[in-house]
Amino acid sequence: MGAETKRNVSTIQTTYVEQQQYAEIASSRKRKLVRRRLSVFFVFASLLTYLMISNHISQTAKLETKLAQKKKLDHQLADMKKQESILKEDIIKLNDDDYIGKLARKEYFFSEKNEVIFNIPEDNKEN
Repeated sequence: MGAETKRNVSTIQTTYVEQQQYAEIASSRKRKLVRRRLSVFFVFASLLTYLMISNHISQTAKLETKLAQKKKLDHQLADMKKQESILKEDIIKLNDDDYIGKLARKEYFFSEKNEVIFNIPEDNKEN
């Protein structure tokens, strides 16, 4: 009967034992409370991290589109500045009477006195 004997152990009912039991219960409650608080904190922290990362990604995408748009507009600005300088030169030339006369003779086939105009087709100029 050595292995099958039952031990009857009773606990001592003193104030010290009761205080230890209450202390154990209180510490287990504190551990549960700390775990709950930490889990809530990590949920909020992960949610905040997700929101920050998604915001960063969307801002980066917007920035890339804005940079591409800026590059395109810079090219358009350069082209318009070239066109502006050409138009300014044309304005200066159009204030010159000799240039206007040459332009009228060329475009509208006006001629000066005793001047003969020959019309050459443009297809022959290319060949």
